[in-house]
Amino acid sequence: MTKDLTKGRPMPQILSFGIPVLFGYLFQQLYSVVDTAIVGKTLGGAALASVGATGSINFLVVGFCCGVCGGFAIPVAQQFGAGDYQALRRYVTGGVWLCLGIGAALTASTALLCDGILTAMNTPADIYQRSYDYIRTIFIGLPAYFLYNFCAGILRSLGDSRTPVIWQVAASLVNIALDMVFILSFGWDVFGAALATVLSQLLAGAGCLIRLLRGYPVLKTEREDWFWNWNLLGELCLMGLPMGLQYSITAIGSVMIQTAVNGLGTVYVTAVTAASKVSMFLCCPFDAMGCTMATYGGQNVGAGKWERLHQGVRACVTLGAVYSAGAMLLVLLFSNPLIMLFLDMGSAELLPLARQYLLILVAFYFLLALVNIFRFLIQGMGFSPLATLAGVLEMAARTGLAFLVPVFGFTVACIASPVAWLLADLFLVPAYFYCCRRLTQPRTAGGNLAAAAR
Repeated sequence: MTKDLTKGRPMPQILSFGIPVLFGYLFQQLYSVVDTAIVGKTLGGAALASVGATGSINFLVVGFCCGVCGGFAIPVAQQFGAGDYQALRRYVTGGVWLCLGIGAALTASTALLCDGILTAMNTPADIYQRSYDYIRTIFIGLPAYFLYNFCAGILRSLGDSRTPVIWQVAASLVNIALDMVFILSFGWDVFGAALATVLSQLLAGAGCLIRLLRGYPVLKTEREDWFWNWNLLGELCLMGLPMGLQYSITAIGSVMIQTAVNGLGTVYVTAVTAASKVSMFLCCPFDAMGCTMATYGGQNVGAGKWERLHQGVRACVTLGAVYSAGAMLLVLLFSNPLIMLFLDMGSAELLPLARQYLLILVAFYFLLALVNIFRFLIQGMGFSPLATLAGVLEMAARTGLAFLVPVFGFTVACIASPVAWLLADLFLVPAYFYCCRRLTQPRTAGGNLAAAAR
């Protein structure tokens, strides 16, 4: 079930790898969609707002987890492309040690600081307790997110993009069933929705772990593979921590926007929550493009096939442009029924606000496509710290506009993400060509990938 992305025409290879990844993201997003739909339809607009008010901080913490795990998988993809399986195994075991340590620290700190975080975000008093119950449960369940994202990242690095999807489908079905039981039968309110998400994520992680242990002889480790190697751990941190920080830095800007929207009142929080859920679902193809290009870049850099990087970029940018146009057409025709999936009839008066937010986001989706394609490709090439700088630009844009929301109103919150994507693109596109030059120079001079990345 492995796939070598260093051979064959780039477009078919990208599609064959990326389509299963897309389905994985769609089903992963289904966790959130089902939770939100059931909460909004059965518990009402206030409960929906309580979940939405935690969305940005949820993305900050869970995004850090996803980024770190994705970064740890990059050297694995590079060694797979280079055919060095002994080094590959040692990167995998090093990633296990780091996930255990970082996961424990992150779980403990976020669970303890949850109250202060919600207070700092100006969470409205009428939804505060529900928001606390929801996000604290997610934070306590962070080890499940580490388990899935690390195992899925290793599988994708080996070219196996199907196994994570299979387990995401199974977990999504379990999540729907648990939502029904916990919310409708047990009456556990938003806590039940969060618990269902965590347990489903744990199932997906366990399934991917079993596949890794039983399905890949190349990953069969020896005792010495588990010895601590500080240089190797340092290389993994150089890849993983900047990717995790990139998610978190980007999310800090989102937190600032969310805080500003929270200050406008529960009505605006509910509208943004409903529109954001639709947008997150529509953005899954962009996430799949990014994940695909990270593995594509890692394997081809490991194999030293530089020209295939440019070929892959052209193919993926074409896909991004076509999909962005299709998404805009879809939203123009069906925005109202899509948004109403997450609102009860009592909240229907919020529809114009939600539609305004969604239309502005989708109009600039091509900018987001470029962000994902170039950022993740740069990371796969081994330049994670450089890619993080784009996240800083996104954070700066969102933070600056957040201070303008109380002055100029809701429309400023709507344009915050498009402005952030534009600034990131202005940095990422030239940065990609810079990375290409850095990689070819040390190779021809007898250098190595780690030196080039530094």
